Amino acid sequence: MSGNGWGMHGFERLPARVFDFTVGGRRDLYFAILHVFNDANERLETALLLEQVHTRLPDTGFGEPVEQDEVEAALRHLETLGLVESSQSYTAGYATAAEFERKNVQYTLTVRGEAEFAGVRVTLERLKEKGALQAAVLDAIADRLTALHLLTGDDDPAADNRVFIALQELEGHLDSLRDNTKRFNNELQRLLRADGADLDTFHEVKRATVGYLDAFVDNLEERARTIADALVRVEGHGIERVLERALNGANLPPSAGDRTRADWMAGRRAKWSGLRLWFAPTADGQEGVRRLHEVARRAIGSLLETLERITESRRRASSTAEDLRTAARWFARSGTEEERHRLWSALTGLSPARHAVLGHEDGESIAPGTSWAAEEADPVPVSPNLRSSGRSGRVARTARVRDVREVGERRRERALAQRAEMERALRLLATDGPVRLSAFGGLEHDVFEELLSLLGRALSEPVSGDGARRALTSDGRMEIVLLAAGDGRVATLRTPLGVFTGPDHVVSIGVPGAATVPEGEAR
Repeated sequence: MSGNGWGMHGFERLPARVFDFTVGGRRDLYFAILHVFNDANERLETALLLEQVHTRLPDTGFGEPVEQDEVEAALRHLETLGLVESSQSYTAGYATAAEFERKNVQYTLTVRGEAEFAGVRVTLERLKEKGALQAAVLDAIADRLTALHLLTGDDDPAADNRVFIALQELEGHLDSLRDNTKRFNNELQRLLRADGADLDTFHEVKRATVGYLDAFVDNLEERARTIADALVRVEGHGIERVLERALNGANLPPSAGDRTRADWMAGRRAKWSGLRLWFAPTADGQEGVRRLHEVARRAIGSLLETLERITESRRRASSTAEDLRTAARWFARSGTEEERHRLWSALTGLSPARHAVLGHEDGESIAPGTSWAAEEADPVPVSPNLRSSGRSGRVARTARVRDVREVGERRRERALAQRAEMERALRLLATDGPVRLSAFGGLEHDVFEELLSLLGRALSEPVSGDGARRALTSDGRMEIVLLAAGDGRVATLRTPLGVFTGPDHVVSIGVPGAATVPEGEAR
């Protein structure tokens, strides 16, 4: 239950109704409107009028015809989601009072709107990106570490700006290496599992991938040692001193307090720790670049094995069907029955074989000594049971049909009893309104099992707009509404078989539509 907060500590939860603008039939219009505001922010325009938003929609690639009233309704919806805020504009000129009433509202993108638009853009870009192993990034990381070492050795405060720039470029290269490697490894594992329908294309892709991996692994150890040596030289100055100089060179605004500066330093320390995980030498030799080397080498071996299997399959001159046709032609050309037996033994290795002698229905019409392979010999019908049972025919009594009425009656009675027990448990669990989970106290075990089933159904559902989770029983007759209290209290429920503990959620169980959580609790 790690995803719902049970037994978790320190988990950073998403805000309520995050990315709600991506749901529904007008999500493309909502995204295009946010795109308009983002483009305006890049031109340092912080506020837009309704007409400006409407006329700039085609510039974002949104090609659907849309009226100005629809854009106004969409802006109001985005405002309810906290992505856009409106205010009065007193700078423009208006000819009439009616024009002022309609056109004096200007809209601004909120911080949350910027964040959600950026999140969707990152998602779209990530879906189109492909991973890569770039040796040039490793060289760039080594260069930036060398620059940091030289700049940190310069005591001139004017060098702080260059220290900040070098550190920022180093972090950018590290992020690029990590993200590209992660995506490429995922694509590589999918390639190793794939079975291509087009063998020619499949063969070419795998052969090219082997060459790509081989080129990257070449000199990887040397590059890793260069980066590790540069890392040691930078840390020789004291990493805190390096980060302090980068902070001075960051030129944070005067409004940045101690908390902002502390957060900035914490972010840089985390990035530096990530750099050490990739390149700093460890006692067990398990730094990230070494693991990358092992993954690449194993992938090369697997791909080469697959290529060898494809090559071997192409070398095969004939198929099984063609082998059987060739064997049939050999049998047809054989002159005597003795030759056919020797041929059978050579082809299958199944000699000596058990012979089944079957007589012809009209045995008198066949001349004595006629071979079964002779053209004048009539065919003899062979029962399908001869191969499986060794008998030429099937002689058995028809089995008696079993009377299953008694079994069906017992199953029906058991189902009714289980249904009655479930309805009784639901009646006992029904609440008059929202209660704490701890209010159930002691429960019979079957009632407790039904409660657990309801909790499981609710926890598997997504959180709705009011912060609660809702679920129905399998027959749809009862509904449970579950809300995390957020005060850290623990509920203890006792049953004849043991004690259950968990977060003391607010629970409401009743008929659908009646089970609700008070507005105060939802907040």
